[in-house]
Amino acid sequence: MRIYIIGNDGIALCREAPATVNDGEVAVTSREELHAAPLSGKRLLALWNALPGVERRRKVGDRAALIDQLWSAIEALPDPESQPDAKRLSKQDEVIAMLRRAEGATVDEVARATGWQRHTVRGVFSGTLKKKLGLTLASAKEERGRVYRIDRPASV
Repeated sequence: MRIYIIGNDGIALCREAPATVNDGEVAVTSREELHAAPLSGKRLLALWNALPGVERRRKVGDRAALIDQLWSAIEALPDPESQPDAKRLSKQDEVIAMLRRAEGATVDEVARATGWQRHTVRGVFSGTLKKKLGLTLASAKEERGRVYRIDRPASV
């Protein structure tokens, strides 16, 4: 379900109904609710002009027609991300994922993936992964260089 929160700073699109609506905000889910919303002509005009890719207007004209056009335009807005609260993996999590793969990772591969310097990668291996997180890193010399893998958790 698409719910539009109309505030002073524009229109926000969300999938779930908010627990509370702030003062001055209006939540609508249909064209009828938008028609019934207590929005002044000036505010409707500002909302219309704030939408991307619409021709700016100077006058409200026919209020009902403006609301219909506004509804069509906000319905065309892209859907919100499926999980807006989903956190992006940290670089440390990315490194751990790389080291847990069967093929492991070299210092150069980790440096390229994270944008870190080589000495920073080695520091993360020894300081963060081994000492702080207690992970056991195994390394082996292979064709592509020294490859590191997470072996098993170190005994505490």
